[in-house]
Amino acid sequence: MRTLTVSLMTALCLLLGSSTLPAQDPAVVNAGIVKVTLDNNRVRVMETALKPGEKEQQHSHPAYVIYVIAGGKVRNHNADGTTSETTFTPGQTIYRDPITHWSENIGTTTIRNVIVELKTP
Repeated sequence: MRTLTVSLMTALCLLLGSSTLPAQDPAVVNAGIVKVTLDNNRVRVMETALKPGEKEQQHSHPAYVIYVIAGGKVRNHNADGTTSETTFTPGQTIYRDPITHWSENIGTTTIRNVIVELKTP
């Protein structure tokens, strides 16, 4: 199903005459880690679970908010090659500006978050 979805998105871009693909959708490229629970004209809400040692594929977010359900230590890899490490704490709420990145769980616990991507009205 995932391969079919990616193939259809690629075909649609070609039909529309686009020479580049849109930013990578985290729910598509990380389908085993990210689950969309709500998507409307104002927000998209996703639940994520990143197991110890697991790595995401590169993807993009508009401005977004993270709510940490189960914490842990993560290393973020930005599109410009820089990295940063963060320790998430259960109950923590974080705002982030738009970004293209990928993350890896460098801790010993499964990190579970709710991500709310903000859409422009």
